[in-house]
This record gives sequence, structure tokens and C-alpha cells, in this order.
Amino acid sequence: MTTRRAIAAAVLVATLGAACSTPATEPQSARQSEVAEKGRSVMPFDLEKTTHRFTPRPDGLLQEVVADVPGDMAQIGPIRTHLTEESTRFRSGDFTDPASIHGGTMPGLTELTAGAPRITIDYAELPDGASLSFHTNDPALITALHAWGEAQVSDHGEHAEHGNR
Repeated sequence: MTTRRAIAAAVLVATLGAACSTPATEPQSARQSEVAEKGRSVMPFDLEKTTHRFTPRPDGLLQEVVADVPGDMAQIGPIRTHLTEESTRFRSGDFTDPASIHGGTMPGLTELTAGAPRITIDYAELPDGASLSFHTNDPALITALHAWGEAQVSDHGEHAEHGNR
């Protein structure tokens, strides 16, 4: 092998090795960017400094919103205020905030709006944010809650994740 070919081969191997060892990060989708922009007009905390977590449960869904930096009261206070207000709205069947962010055809939205009287929603403070626990005995509403949570994880991209099951 000539020196030139050996150098070219070494460069190729080094380049491929670096590409394979570097984690691939997909750019945020157009949909996720749109959702983030709309979310900023509804949620009083910084999406870049917080995480939404959605955990399907046998009887519903657990939604948690937490500050990424423990003790960040600039995020924790607004998270708690927002989820307190949302719990009141959701209990009355008012899901206009999620609809304004995710669209009126968001999975589960129609069922949750109509079935709100059959869903118990509990608010709780967490050390670095707050949570809403949605509970129901209605299998169709459980399915709707799971679909609604999954749509949020998908739409929020890097700002949301699945919780521990």
C-alpha cells in the first residue's frame, strides 16, 4: 500500500470511528418547534429548563413537570401555579390549553373533554415541581389518557419523556 493510500485509509477509519462514537442527535422536528413556540404562550416556565414526564398507569396517567436544576425556584414556582390552574380547568372538562398547543385533533382530547366528570385529578407538589394524577375506572378514558400522554411526549420532543412505569 502506498503512503498516500495508507494516509487516506487512516483518515477514513478515523472519520468513521468518530462518526460512530458520537451520539447522533436529531434536530428538533418542525412539529416539535411549533409545539414549543405555542407552549411558551401557555406555560409560564421555561421549556428549556424543565421536563414534562408522562407515565401511563393502569387506572390513568401521571403527569409530572420538574425543573431540570434542583431547587430552581424561578421554574418550580411557575410550574406549581400552572399545574394548580390546569387541574381546575381539566376537572371541568376544559382542555383548551393543551388543544391550543397540540391542536384540536390531539389524541385523547375529545374523550377527555367529554369524560372529565369520570376522571379524578389530583395535584401534588414535588420537590422540584408538581404533578397531576389522572384516575378513572372507564377503560375508554384510560386509553384516551395514555394516548394523550404519548402525544405530549412525541410533540414536546426533548422537553418531555416517558416516566417510570
